[in-house]
Amino acid sequence: MRSRHFGSLSAVGRTLRSAGFDGYILSIHAAVLVALVLPASGPAVPWVDGAARGAIGVLFFLYGVRIAPLDAIAGLTHWRLHLTVLSFTFVVFPLIGLALRLLPSSVLDPSLYAGLLFTCLVPSTVQASIGFTAVSGGNVPGAIASASASNLFGMFLTPALAFATMSTSGQMGAPGAATLGIGLQLFLPFVLGQIVRRLIGDWVARHGSALRYVGRESVVLVVYSAFSAGERDGVWHSVPSTALLQLVLLSTLLVTAMLWLTRFTADLMRFERADVRAIQFCGTKKALVTGLPMAAVLFAGQPVGQIILPLMVFHQVQLTMCAWLANRYRRRVA
Repeated sequence: MRSRHFGSLSAVGRTLRSAGFDGYILSIHAAVLVALVLPASGPAVPWVDGAARGAIGVLFFLYGVRIAPLDAIAGLTHWRLHLTVLSFTFVVFPLIGLALRLLPSSVLDPSLYAGLLFTCLVPSTVQASIGFTAVSGGNVPGAIASASASNLFGMFLTPALAFATMSTSGQMGAPGAATLGIGLQLFLPFVLGQIVRRLIGDWVARHGSALRYVGRESVVLVVYSAFSAGERDGVWHSVPSTALLQLVLLSTLLVTAMLWLTRFTADLMRFERADVRAIQFCGTKKALVTGLPMAAVLFAGQPVGQIILPLMVFHQVQLTMCAWLANRYRRRVA
């Protein structure tokens, strides 16, 4: 009976993972629930917020150590593929995000529009893009170079696009404070990581599994801090349940449209099948692990919970849909 019980649990776990629900995603959602029920309050607030800011610095320091800019640039020899992916990530997605402003409130709650727009500005994922490309039989080296380049350029392009599209509408804090926060909490740790990469890069690579949990828990702490602030300010009581359903439906439509558009464009440009898979899975992703800390810095003093909620919803929708599509491609190849 015990082996049957554990076997059923493992089967459930495999089902959740195939749908994009791994322990990391579940822990993020658990942090949201804990923040709604037991938000940080009183003397705990400065400690939690300070720890979250420190965690962001650690996270981007590790990014700086892990990302090899010369390798990413060297991998750009397949320039047509990478330029196509970057165009979808930093041109097509932002234009769609701006166009979503025209939707009526009955389709998209105005309080969540800023978060959906920010989602469209975030760079592509790395692990998920590469993983789904590999499962589908796509160009894995091309996916590695494209996803790495997206995150490297996203360090500069995402804040720049956020300033260009969101600062004038009052959705961001004071430009001077936001710029200082970006410099101290994002760029400075990242640059320090790049500087010491030759010294500790091998050590970080050897302990990658353990350090990956450090990065993941940093994001979980950022989520808890942001949603605690929203609960203390009463933000969540102003978000109707229908707005969440709208968000799920819009995210599903957006992922579907981008999966079709990336494939249609890649076929039109006469890419090989393996390259088409890489373009699809790299050009449609938005990185939760990068976007959440960026939002915490860019929108300091604003209701950050409403900014990151659309990104969390979109991230889960994209994982679920892309996992299904990648497995479908794999069965075709088999």
